Amino acid sequence: MNDLEKKFLSLLQAAVQNNSSDIHLATGQTPSIRAGDGLVAVSLPPFSAEEMDVLCKFMLSDPKQKAAFAESQDLDGSFEVKGLGRFRFNMYRSVAGRCAVLRVIASKVPTLADLKLPEQLKKIAGAARGLVLVTGATGSGKSSTLAAMIHHINESEALHILTVEDPIEFLHSQKKSRISQREIGRDTASFANALKSALRQDPDVILVGEMRDIETLDIALKAAETGHLVFSTVHTSDAMKTIGRLISLYPAAEQNSARVRLADNLHAVISQRLIPVAGGRKVVAQEIMVNNLGIQECILNEKKTCEIPSFIEKGKEVSGMQTFDQHLGDLVKARLIDMDTALAYATNPSDFQRNFSFGASSGVDDSTAHSQEDGLVLESAESPPPADPIAEAATFRPPPTPGKPGLTPLPPALGKTNTAITKSGIKKPGAA
Repeated sequence: MNDLEKKFLSLLQAAVQNNSSDIHLATGQTPSIRAGDGLVAVSLPPFSAEEMDVLCKFMLSDPKQKAAFAESQDLDGSFEVKGLGRFRFNMYRSVAGRCAVLRVIASKVPTLADLKLPEQLKKIAGAARGLVLVTGATGSGKSSTLAAMIHHINESEALHILTVEDPIEFLHSQKKSRISQREIGRDTASFANALKSALRQDPDVILVGEMRDIETLDIALKAAETGHLVFSTVHTSDAMKTIGRLISLYPAAEQNSARVRLADNLHAVISQRLIPVAGGRKVVAQEIMVNNLGIQECILNEKKTCEIPSFIEKGKEVSGMQTFDQHLGDLVKARLIDMDTALAYATNPSDFQRNFSFGASSGVDDSTAHSQEDGLVLESAESPPPADPIAEAATFRPPPTPGKPGLTPLPPALGKTNTAITKSGIKKPGAA
């Protein structure tokens, strides 16, 4: 193992050991890892332009990407280091030269129990057909939630699950179901192309990494219409905005028919936000919307779309739905967050405070604060952190700021490691 290999593997190892979500590399700049909400410089010398070029080529496994590397402006992909984990990357150019950001992905697929997600998600994952969307900002845990739901289906039902991802993040093993995972660029040209083919591959469940355009949405709706359960993500903050975003993808003349299709085929929207709490931990607050006759009417009638939050709030006891503000109220009563934090993240702070004062939000007993299903505590002082080191940037304990004790130091040497990096990828020494 040469010095460059040791340097790179030390950096990957430091990120995993510190439960960091991202690794930042840039030509001529000190490498950094994301710890909490900020970047922490790592005690390694900067990578030169030549070293960055070599490392980027090492990370590329797709022959087409390798061939296009010299002319490429942006590249996405993933690679695995045995015994350490998987890493998703985006390579790009800046005025400094070649750069890359790597996302740390756990080798173990998270379960709904690992992520402390509510039981309602098991019911949603068990639907016979329909479109299920997980929404939220980048780093809010969408991929981990989807992976956990797919894992639940994989363990409980004998189905064919087909995933189309860019790139593949969590690798699922074959359990009760048969899983076919395809990656954009390596296995198929686009989400739309893969979805067209998917309908001829006898799937029961289809996961589409992201609803990026009207063609992908149109085919996903067609799959739901023909009896498939389809999962995907959208970068929207709540259910009402998600409906608006999807409808807006269609031309004005087609939006009424799009509303009809969406009302008939949308099964659920799960929206996530990360809420900071004491000790550097984070709690997930979720809005969960499950389609029913009232929601359908709100989707069909543009003037009633704004009433969706009201239907979600009323459907908590009967349908397992909940608004963000209802969940925030539960978190305050469980003493997992304080009132100031809840008000800062509430959808409507004044309404939240009024409803909370009159007991509109359901309470939980303090003795069950750490086991409350709706609490979604991703890390607590009483239990070790989950096996997934990041849960799509949703599970970590950030180390202190640079210069203070607490950041796990880089290993002094990696001579005992069983992992090596080669020009054809990363593998164990002695492998062919």
